Order: sequence, then structure tokens, then C-alpha cells
Amino acid sequence: MLRKPRWKSSVALGAVLLAASGMTGTALASPGLGGDSPFARGPAPTEASVRAERGPFAVATETVGAGQGFGGGTISFPTDTSQGTFGAVAVAPGFLESESAIAWYGPRLASQGFVVITISTNSVWDTPDARSEELLAALRYVTDASQAKGRVDRNRLAVMGHSMGGGGTLIAARKTPTLKAAIPLTGWSPNTTFSDVSVPTFVVSAQNDLIAPDGTFSRPFYQSLPASLDKAYLLLAGAGHLAPTRPNTTIAEYSISWLKRFVDQDARYEQFLCPLPTGDPAIATYRGTCPLN
Repeated sequence: MLRKPRWKSSVALGAVLLAASGMTGTALASPGLGGDSPFARGPAPTEASVRAERGPFAVATETVGAGQGFGGGTISFPTDTSQGTFGAVAVAPGFLESESAIAWYGPRLASQGFVVITISTNSVWDTPDARSEELLAALRYVTDASQAKGRVDRNRLAVMGHSMGGGGTLIAARKTPTLKAAIPLTGWSPNTTFSDVSVPTFVVSAQNDLIAPDGTFSRPFYQSLPASLDKAYLLLAGAGHLAPTRPNTTIAEYSISWLKRFVDQDARYEQFLCPLPTGDPAIATYRGTCPLN
């Protein structure tokens, strides 16, 4: 993938400082992060590794029945117990969808070093607010009751969701500022203002979305997030509303990098987020804060 820097002044200054120290070409990193992070899991990443269908970890699964505050689901988790605990991610589907719409995120993210629960909602008609509660209930189940609970660091949790599940993701981030990352995927919510969110947020949108049009939903979501927040916005070129419901290399690459950077505090993945990527035909627009805090 061609990545041409689209510099902001702060990034340019960072490049000058790095060049002065003989470190030009090294990804900008916050102190104490990267391979030295106590939460870094797995080998040093490459462009190929973050785009791969499967990462370095073997994965097992646990089926969860309904009645836990959500409509049941599947937990995918690394079988490796030698590297300590892992961060956890809950993923919710959209309006009229079941877990099957977002099931692909489970093994793909888990193989990169996360415990992932993909859920069905209590009702396919549930509102974004209800879906926010279901995402949070799913995380509580993973940390407190699941077979994988011993593998989870309850202090490193994140949420994702498609459509109304994306709206629920933003609402969950507002309700629970201790979350480490939020990723709404072609999100839908009657409220598009999230200026009180303090969780690092990666907004994924689609250029040809007719159900949750970019200019009505995802772009206002992103623009409403605080300027001081670590945030990014990716507009998928030529894609529609359902793009996140099928395996998508671009979504996976940036979601993995975002989760690694903020759930694992692993600055080795910042190279895939900063400088802001350009020149990728799969991306119509990419905006974000660089360098990341």
C-alpha cells in the first residue's frame, strides 16, 4: 500500500526532531509505549501482519447463551497463556441484524491478541442506547463469568459495533470513559453529537452508504468529538452501509492498529495510523490526530 504523508504541523515538527536525532523514518511514539509497553502482545507488526486474515495467536471459542444482558454470542480468545492477560473487545450488530453480521471480527481480532465477544442483541429492534448497555453487559460477562475471564485484563476494554451497534458504541464510550477504545462502523444514532466522549475513537464510514449517509452520521460523529481527543475517521471508497458486515482488509488493518495502540498501549502500531495514510484506493478520505497522545 502506498502511504504518502499528509503532514500536520505537529507531525512535521516531530519529523524535524527525529531527523536531528538520527531517527528519521521511526514512527512517532509516546514515552513508555511500544515494545516496552507491559501490555504489548505478539511480534513486531508489519503491513502484511495487520492485513492478514489471521494473526500470530491460535484461537479458541466459547459459546454464550442469551440471558446475560444481551442475546448471546461467541467469545474468541487466544490459547496462549505465556504472555499474560489480554485486552477485551465487545462487538455489536446493527438494526435487524444478528451476531452473524459481525462474527468475522471475533477470530480475526482474537488472533492478533484480544479476547473478543461478538453478540446478538436482545431484540433486533433494540435502540442504540439499548445496544450500548448490551455491549457493556457483554464486557462484564467476559471479565466476570466467561471461561476466558482469567485471560482478560479488566482494565483494558473496548467496544465496536455496526450501524445502530455503532451508535451504541459511541453511547457506551460516553457512559464508560474508562474504556480504552471505541470503533463505530458505519454508525447510526439519532444523536450525532458526542463532544463529551473521552475514549479514543476510530470512526469508519462508507462513501455510498444510503442507510447511514456519511454526511448525516459518521462525519458529524467525528467532527463532534473533542479536538483534544485521539480520534480518526476513515471513509471507505465506493462502499455501502453493509461493508463492515463482511471481511474487509482495510477495516481490519486500521481497527487492529487502533486497538493495539490504545488497548495495548503498543506504539509499534502507530506507524499504520500516522502519518495520515493517503494513496490507498480503498480509502476515499482519512482524517485523524497525529501524533497520537
